[in-house]
Amino acid sequence: MEPIVVEFPLRGEWIAPNTPGYRIPSHGTDQLAQTYAYDLMQIDWRYPKGFRFFKKPYMSALLFGVRLKECICWSQPIFAPFDCEIIEAEDGTKERDPVHFLRDIYVVLKNGLSFKEKQNREMKQLLGNYIILKGEHCYAFIAHARTGSINVKLGDKIKTGMKLAEVGHSGNSTAPHLHFQLMDSPILMSAKGLPCCFREYEVLEEGVWRKVNKGIPGRYDRIRVM
Repeated sequence: MEPIVVEFPLRGEWIAPNTPGYRIPSHGTDQLAQTYAYDLMQIDWRYPKGFRFFKKPYMSALLFGVRLKECICWSQPIFAPFDCEIIEAEDGTKERDPVHFLRDIYVVLKNGLSFKEKQNREMKQLLGNYIILKGEHCYAFIAHARTGSINVKLGDKIKTGMKLAEVGHSGNSTAPHLHFQLMDSPILMSAKGLPCCFREYEVLEEGVWRKVNKGIPGRYDRIRVM
């Protein structure tokens, strides 16, 4: 199946530690329609392969954690990737602050082990604050948004590029990031993931920004959308 072309849902410089450009399924499972899902985050580019999402000393972050306001991409705006209708928008799940690697890994593993078949709204502990968009040919799922940032509601008609929410650390998250995927149904437990690519972005190669059309970012690509 050819990837569905959508607009990149963020602005600025990003990296995709989980991407179908690296492996499929991108998150190690087809469950919850994650086959072709992306995780997108901002990092300190002095350490591109460490995915360091903060600029404070590493040992301090490891021992004491990182406050959300110190995380590079926390509260960055998320934009609609296509014209759509909002069919679910769930906010109110609290974020863990500070971000602490060991605790957050424990939470992710615990949620994964206790995971059972449920309706979308019953999985907020896993999904965090999320939005489901209905487009012409697919559905999009946006997860882990910042608490209180979702500014759309059920039934809203949204144009491409309109702000939906902000990047956060709610649900099964080990650091602030955007989880983004396309799927064939709005019911996560039964949906199948659909491949997608981004209409236009730039990638940094040997110090030069190169334009990419209909691309799928690799795991260590430094990508930019202005």
